[in-house]
Amino acid sequence: MGEAIELLAGRRITVLTGAGISTDSGIPDYRGPDSPPRTPMTYQQFVGDPGRRRHYWARNHVGWRHVDRTQPNPGHHALSRMEAVGSVVGVITQNVDTLHQAAGSRKVIDLHGRYDRVVCLSCRRVVSRDHVAARLHVLNPHFADDVADAEIAPDADAVIEATTHFRVADCEHCGGILKPDIVYFGENVPKPRVEAAYAMVDSADALLVAGSSLTVLSGLRFVRHAHKANRPIVIVNRGRTRGDDLASVKIDAGCSPVLTELSATMSAAAARSPA
Repeated sequence: MGEAIELLAGRRITVLTGAGISTDSGIPDYRGPDSPPRTPMTYQQFVGDPGRRRHYWARNHVGWRHVDRTQPNPGHHALSRMEAVGSVVGVITQNVDTLHQAAGSRKVIDLHGRYDRVVCLSCRRVVSRDHVAARLHVLNPHFADDVADAEIAPDADAVIEATTHFRVADCEHCGGILKPDIVYFGENVPKPRVEAAYAMVDSADALLVAGSSLTVLSGLRFVRHAHKANRPIVIVNRGRTRGDDLASVKIDAGCSPVLTELSATMSAAAARSPA
């Protein structure tokens, strides 16, 4: 830990976060050491198969409520404090849970979208997940109550088997397919969002990765970009990541205690600095 503090002290940091930062809030991850095997639905399956789309919406109708009740944990709050004292220039998150914003972080790029918004794939109108939840409740008045003890899965999902009787809501404006405003597997992150994330990495002196295995290129590319630019990279994650060979320092630990200690050090240093 001391090596990471020494490396990051006095530097402006961009932070890249993954599911591991939210596990202490009760949201499971895909690839943690204790995570069961999961097969997420792809964009092609969601768009091309009405049965799979119905199955997804049924699961999401239950799972999103769990995410909506979650609260930021000490790791989220630590990053917010580091931004407040000027140590963190911004957060690029692969999570869709909006917990960074709830903790008070202001400069956040939601790389994979947000669970609390829904987009029509035809007319591109965006509505709140609350609004869609109310419509789904009218169409399926007792569904969520009947499966209240379902296992919660990542990305506002839940493990439910029987969904054939679930009724899906289409766009109120054009009748198009509604989809959570989340980047699915097999779908590309919007180019402007990627460019903004690269710019955030370039605006800092170092990159801190918190809670990501960097298994998918979506996050790994920013680590490679920082490494190519000779910026120090600190990775905090339980277990190996695909970016370990590029890291200046790797800490195999949970995010909450490490980020809390790092925040305390940064805040103390900022307090000692002349105004």
